[in-house]
Amino acid sequence: MKDRITTKGTDSARRRAREMGIAPGVLPTGPLNCITDVQDVRVGHVTIIEGDDIRTGATAIVPHGRNHFQEKVPAGVVVGNGFGKMIGSTQLIEMGEIETPIILTNTLSAPRAADALLDWTLTQPGNEQVRSVTPVVGETNDGRLNNIRRRALTAEMIYKSIESAETGPVEEGTVGAGTGTVAFGFKGGIGTSSRLLPENLGGYTVGMLVQSNFGGVLQILGVPVGRELGRYYLKDGIDSIDAGGSIMMILATDAPLSDRNLTRLARRALAGFARTGASMTNQSGDYVIAFSSAEGVRRTAERRKKAATMSELPNDRMSPLFQAAIEATEEAIYNSLFMATGITGYKGADVKALPLEKVETMMRKYGRGWST
Repeated sequence: MKDRITTKGTDSARRRAREMGIAPGVLPTGPLNCITDVQDVRVGHVTIIEGDDIRTGATAIVPHGRNHFQEKVPAGVVVGNGFGKMIGSTQLIEMGEIETPIILTNTLSAPRAADALLDWTLTQPGNEQVRSVTPVVGETNDGRLNNIRRRALTAEMIYKSIESAETGPVEEGTVGAGTGTVAFGFKGGIGTSSRLLPENLGGYTVGMLVQSNFGGVLQILGVPVGRELGRYYLKDGIDSIDAGGSIMMILATDAPLSDRNLTRLARRALAGFARTGASMTNQSGDYVIAFSSAEGVRRTAERRKKAATMSELPNDRMSPLFQAAIEATEEAIYNSLFMATGITGYKGADVKALPLEKVETMMRKYGRGWST
C-alpha cells in the first residue's frame, strides 16, 4: 500500500445511512447532516498510512474561528465506562469550559496531540503572556490495525489536523482518528450527524462527531444486523476481546447552554450509543464531550471581569435538545460504519467494511428504511 500523509481521504463508493433510507428519530437534520451544521464549528483530519503497519491519524474539532483561550466555550463531559486516557478532563469538569480545540487520536499519541495543542495555542496572537493551557484530547486504541507502539504520529503531523480544520462537509469513515479503528467487528471510523429543532423550539442545531472503536451486538433501527451477520459479542458464549475498544463522542450545539446543562446533554448521547447495540464492556472507554459554540455564553476576559450575567436556556427548554442528541449520536455511529472502507494493517490484520448490500437486504426483510 502506498504511503500517504494527507488531510483528505473519503471513498465515494460507500454510502451514508440516509442514502440507504436509514433515518433514526423524528427531527430533521441540518443542511449537511454534520457537526459543522453548528455555526462556526470546524473539523480537520490528518491520515497516516505508511508501509504495511501504520494505519492511524488525528481529527481536530474546532469550536469556533477565534482565539479559544481568550473565548473559552462552556462544556461538559460524561463517562460511560472509563477505560480511557482522556487528557484535560478534570479541569473541564471543574471549570466547565474548554480553552483549546479538541483532538481525537490513538491511545499512545494522546500526549503528542496535547503537545500539538500547546504549540497551536501558545502561538495564537493575543496569547503571548499565557503560562498555563489545558489541552483536551480524546483517544481510542487502534492497535489491531496500527503498529501503535511505533508512535508514528508526531506533534507536527497532528498540528496539521487543526490547521486544516474547516466548515462544510466532513469526511467520514477510514480517515483521521478513525483510520485504524474497528467497531462491532467491522471497520469503524469517523461518523457525524446533526439535528435541527423547529423555530418554535428555538431553531437550535445539535451536531455529533464520533470516533467508533467498540463492540457489542450491532442493531440498526432495531434490526439485529450483528446477529444476522454472525458477528456479535458473546457469540457461542465467548467473552471476546473484540467487544472491547472505545468511542469518543463530541457533541456541539449553538444553543446557549450552561456547562451544567451541557453535561446533561452529553449524558443523553449515551442513549443514542446504546441504541446501536453497544455493550460498554470492561475495557471500553466511552466518553462524551459537549460544548456550546454560542457567542453569548463564551467565557471571555471582559465577562469575567464584569461578572456579567449570561443568557442561558433554562432547564425546561432542554428536552428537545436531549432528543436531538440521542438521534444525532445514533446516526453518527451508523455513518462511521457505513462510510468506512476495509483495510489491511499491522501483522496482516484484515478488517472488512460492513457489507452494505446485506444490510439493505436485512432492512427490507424487517420492513425498515425507504428501500422497503
